[in-house]
Amino acid sequence: MYKIVKKQVLNPTVTLMEVEAPLIANKAEPGQFIILRVNEDGERIPLTVADFDREKGTVTIIFQIVGATTELLNHLNEGEYIHDFVGPLGVASHTEGLKKVAVVGGGVGCAIAYPIAKKLHNNGCEVHSIVGFRNKDLVILENEFNTVSNVMKIMTDDGSHGTKGLVTDALKELIEAGNKYDEVIAIGPLIMMKFVCKLTKEYNIKTVVSMNPIMIDGTGMCGGCRLTVGGKTKFACVDGPDFDGHLVDFDEAMERGTMYKEFETKKREEVCNLFKGVH
Repeated sequence: MYKIVKKQVLNPTVTLMEVEAPLIANKAEPGQFIILRVNEDGERIPLTVADFDREKGTVTIIFQIVGATTELLNHLNEGEYIHDFVGPLGVASHTEGLKKVAVVGGGVGCAIAYPIAKKLHNNGCEVHSIVGFRNKDLVILENEFNTVSNVMKIMTDDGSHGTKGLVTDALKELIEAGNKYDEVIAIGPLIMMKFVCKLTKEYNIKTVVSMNPIMIDGTGMCGGCRLTVGGKTKFACVDGPDFDGHLVDFDEAMERGTMYKEFETKKREEVCNLFKGVH
């Protein structure tokens, strides 16, 4: 059992939790993930390690409420416990030796982008962060990104915060201003990562993306998280989650990602209705 020591609502659909898990905190690195079960009968879901504190022995997760399990998880409060919390899993993001990097985050993907930007900053790398959201009410981790970024750009679809436009608009502007990046790291919705990669390919800039397909066991045995990279089948849980964005088949990944959308919505509604009856 893993104690929740902090719970913070970041926006109406995104929640942060800090969880006591000293063994994971001791080994975790940016880019890795955990798999949890809310209770003994719950399903296994992967969540990225959004931060960790080796001294306190805690791991921070940030999740969007989209299905039944995230709805159940969101009903837990500080002082309560998560049944299973396993990790760290996956390959840590490569950050060594990079001198100048653009980190591009979209929506809840910023929870994955932030620890990578933080590690790069701590390594002495010049970090240019570009984060995008639909509107000001959905903005998360703005102060955290500001702390670890030499250049910080916030984009919103409706212009209610930062600059109106897409993250690709800001990235193109920075590239054309003469910034020479060793690498661009893009994390967010598949469609966002696809267009970031399309842009960086024009400028021949290496681009790494973090993939989050459907995942069950997290050890490469179930095959649920397969995707095509450079014409070959890869498994996000053991080969990734980071991949060369210019080699990822995004169209295939987007099609697979919508397979259970209707089911997820239905199960979440069932859980919501269950809690409505609890007083």
